[in-house]
Amino acid sequence: MANALVSIQIIPKTKNGEDTIPYIDEAIKVITDSGVKYQVNPLETTMEGDLTELIKIVEKMNKKMIELNCPSVISQIKVFYNPDGASMDQLTEKYR
Repeated sequence: MANALVSIQIIPKTKNGEDTIPYIDEAIKVITDSGVKYQVNPLETTMEGDLTELIKIVEKMNKKMIELNCPSVISQIKVFYNPDGASMDQLTEKYR
């Protein structure tokens, strides 16, 4: 059962001021490959799962940016943690 929601906005620094969207696409691919439930939004992506696993995914995303030759990365994250369960659908259902 999911116990956390983690939203991340990843901001890679590029060497020559290139467009960051292809890098962000690669970061989202890290999430996709992890198999966790997620939702891409205009300014951040939210993942649902076990907090420890989600934090490891954030780490992998940052490392992926370095592998792609970004000299540094800023990751802004928000964490909702509830040991009794956390669900994107449950938190947003009244808005649908």
